[in-house]
Amino acid sequence: MDLINNLSDRLLFAIPKKGRLHEQCITLLRGADINFHRHNRLDIALVQNLPIAIIFLPAADIAKYVGEGNVDLGITGQDMVSESQVEDKIDKILELGFGKCKLQVQAPDKGGPTKVEELVGKRIVTSFEVLAGRYFEELDKKYLSEDERNAGIKTKIQYVSGSVEAACALGLADGIVDLVESGETMRAAGLHPLITILHTQAILIRNKHSSNPSLISKITARIKGVIAAQKYVLLNYNISRANIKEATKITPGRQAPTISPLENGEWVEIQSMVVKEEVASIMDRLEEIGAKDILVFKIDNCRV
Repeated sequence: MDLINNLSDRLLFAIPKKGRLHEQCITLLRGADINFHRHNRLDIALVQNLPIAIIFLPAADIAKYVGEGNVDLGITGQDMVSESQVEDKIDKILELGFGKCKLQVQAPDKGGPTKVEELVGKRIVTSFEVLAGRYFEELDKKYLSEDERNAGIKTKIQYVSGSVEAACALGLADGIVDLVESGETMRAAGLHPLITILHTQAILIRNKHSSNPSLISKITARIKGVIAAQKYVLLNYNISRANIKEATKITPGRQAPTISPLENGEWVEIQSMVVKEEVASIMDRLEEIGAKDILVFKIDNCRV
């Protein structure tokens, strides 16, 4: 009861309680200095250094809870937002860059269709009834004749909550609609993709009418900083003044590089944020134009 009473003056922030997004959400919040401890697998945790309560919910429910105003802020997949049909009730604040996958129509390799329109009028199994239904409703209009539609012929969408990839092998479906990350699970199940309905990733969402927009702005800024820190490193090097122009073309920075004079007047020190994935090739190019003492520093957090 004390825990529930403590929620009245706190912003409620929902994250997935398990599954593919859970651990990455925890890492993201820790990096943003949102400190909490989850006791005994409870689905509520009070943040110690901010007036926030973390609410652990099934990822599929978070968009609805945010949309209805039960919680102020949440992290879930773009697919879950679309499936919950709450786009008009929430603001999509930020794409988080993890949990990337595709919602695809898949069919059996052996004897199955090679084009998605071949599934029109047949059986589809999915845990995304809304998105699959919306997609195949349009295909039905396009590929079924008026007489067929009047006779009640349409693509049948059947909901299952898990193991969607097994439906075709079990004789329950002619095709499926499901999330695909690497595609290995689908290939192992003897399936191949016909078309991608939606590209999705984890996103930060908020209720349009949250009572504490300033705290939401603070959280958003912190999370943006963590994401930028994961994407960038700080590059520090010395270069002769004669090569500054060429060097700053290689490392232009986000706004501009920092250039500091050295005691040797013919040289300067340059600092610049660069994309982590490109740092090795950038160092090669700098070395080719005579840069010295090239150092790379990890960024734990930042504001950009």
